[in-house]
Amino acid sequence: MSGAEPLRTPPLASGPHGPGTLRSLLGTVLEALEAGGRARGGPLPAGGPEAVAARVADVLGDVLPDHGDPDALRALVHTLAEGAADPADPLCAAHLHCPPLAVATAADLAASALNPSLDSWDQAPAASALEAAVTRALAHAAGLADALVTSGGTESNQLALLLAREAHGGSVRLVCGANAHHSLPRAAWLLGLPDPVVVPAPGGTLDLAALDAALTALSGPLLVAATAGTTDAGLIDPLPEITGLCTAHGARLHIDAAYGGGLLFSDRHREKLAGLEAAHTVGLDLHKLGWQPAAAGLLAVARPAELAVLHHRTDYLNAADDTEAGFPDLLDRSLRTTRRPDILKIAVTLKTLGRTGLGALVDQVCSRAAEFAALVREHPGFELYDRPVISTVLFRPAGAGDDTVAAVRRGLLHEGRAVLGRARLDGRLWLKVTLLNPHTRPDDLAQLLKLAEEGTRA
Repeated sequence: MSGAEPLRTPPLASGPHGPGTLRSLLGTVLEALEAGGRARGGPLPAGGPEAVAARVADVLGDVLPDHGDPDALRALVHTLAEGAADPADPLCAAHLHCPPLAVATAADLAASALNPSLDSWDQAPAASALEAAVTRALAHAAGLADALVTSGGTESNQLALLLAREAHGGSVRLVCGANAHHSLPRAAWLLGLPDPVVVPAPGGTLDLAALDAALTALSGPLLVAATAGTTDAGLIDPLPEITGLCTAHGARLHIDAAYGGGLLFSDRHREKLAGLEAAHTVGLDLHKLGWQPAAAGLLAVARPAELAVLHHRTDYLNAADDTEAGFPDLLDRSLRTTRRPDILKIAVTLKTLGRTGLGALVDQVCSRAAEFAALVREHPGFELYDRPVISTVLFRPAGAGDDTVAAVRRGLLHEGRAVLGRARLDGRLWLKVTLLNPHTRPDDLAQLLKLAEEGTRA
């Protein structure tokens, strides 16, 4: 159309002009993050779901307008920051939701800008080599042979069941504790396996006598799933004893260490994972006790040859003649096809901090959890569930009913004052504090308990 202004092609993040373009946009993003955080003024936005949704709708307006808005980046990042539950705020302590390290986040920007896709070597030459080296090193740290990158514990658990099923000719029976992550029975359902045998977990850890009885009564290929760091209380199943029972009964062992796996970095706490090296598969999440932006999961395996069952051939990604010519085949490294290079942020963190640096962070949050448990124990108005094993503390107002416990948590959420979790153990509801922020200080712990006390009186 004559006289019409030509359309401008938006700039790209990579290529020769990418860094310069990103530099100016990053200024906008950082200013919006800072302004949004100030507007929030606490660990999460006040007003509850309806108020947050209304603010988002007001800024978002027409999702796909006829004409673009050059201010969209600033406005939406500000809105996201203002409406965030900020894991870097010491009063945001509910979930396995860590504040990511700045160096890992910076590395993640590079991964997004370059956008390698780990489904064929010619899309990710350096990233594929980096992933092979780093995953192997992390598997060795856990006492196993190799590892795959996953999106987290759910995918790791599903892969572990798949490998077990295929190792046993297409069928296996899952045996897990009542404390196991919800993704394990769900994975059994997705894979068409028999209903899992669920073993009691009194006190939050798998009962050894009940496991022995179940393994004695069952026949056929069996997969026992143990947990090193339960989601509700951060508890660790008795791994050496479970390993012994699996050996005695000829059962395969998977350990879900999505939470507790980070203890491997700590000289002070790694003995809590004794027995991990005897598992056939182990799930690890470094976006929990590893301070990575999500996602940063791994499934470590003892027998790399078992990964051959994931192999799939498609000519445009891993043609046989390319593989024979020495180009790596990446399709047997995941059930996913397109995969971003999540290994970069992990590699940067490992090299920047080293094992002792990461171990110091682990020690710090575990120490803070012990300090918070001591505050609860000494307070006459609260009851402590037990001493923390990792960095999770369960407590509740003394003498209160479950309705009161739930109301305390929801009240603090609605007011935007604190983010506490909830867990049900031994038939009662508990408030949950999961300490993953290494910058949390003793006065922050006192403030958390004070807010819970005020919520109880409200």
